[in-house]
Amino acid sequence: MEMASSPRTVEEIFKDYCSRRAGVVRALTYDVDEFYGLCDPDKENLCLYGHPNESWEVTLPAEEVPPELPEPALGINFARDGMNRKDWLSLVAVHTDSWLLSVAFYLGARLNRNERKRLFSLINDLPTVFEVVTERKPIKDKPSVDSGSKSRGSTKRSNDGQVKSTPKLADESFEDEEDEHSETLCGSCGGNYNADEFWIGCDICERWFHGKCVKITPAKAESIKQYKCPSCSMKRGRQ
Repeated sequence: MEMASSPRTVEEIFKDYCSRRAGVVRALTYDVDEFYGLCDPDKENLCLYGHPNESWEVTLPAEEVPPELPEPALGINFARDGMNRKDWLSLVAVHTDSWLLSVAFYLGARLNRNERKRLFSLINDLPTVFEVVTERKPIKDKPSVDSGSKSRGSTKRSNDGQVKSTPKLADESFEDEEDEHSETLCGSCGGNYNADEFWIGCDICERWFHGKCVKITPAKAESIKQYKCPSCSMKRGRQ
């Protein structure tokens, strides 16, 4: 399937892992209604795949026996209508975490002990799909507007409704910045804070997001008095 050009170094395998993870996280969060609809219990055994191009797919398992890559959990659709929706999504997330790890270490079969340890360390620094879906990953030291703790590319509204940017101080080192924001994770994809990317904070739940993950540009953020992330908007809509 992908063996001819499959990743070989720790960095390549980790990039593959992140891309597949991004796809399944989107399926289980922002595209969840579409994903839910595709998992029809009346259909055959279905699997959730995350692809290296960050897309996701619900389809039948590979026909090759054995498959060229480990396969995701089979028949995720059968339990859909017999469980609470959140519980079912959590179950799919747990199986998906197992699949992502199995693919990563399958691709890393030729890595040495230290390389395998480094690969796991990189993966372990990210929240699991289960943690993202159930919102169980704590975000420590949330940056505030007045403290200036966020670096360039991030926005947050002040009490007067104006968008404030807190540029990085010139004398702060890159290493200090990485340490300070290492626990700041995107509420959508779970990715780590990156000072070179635009971020926006939800005024309701106070989680932070990549602008691209919630489809908000810096220009659009300027016109938003109070930003509500998609999750909070959905919750308010049900009330």
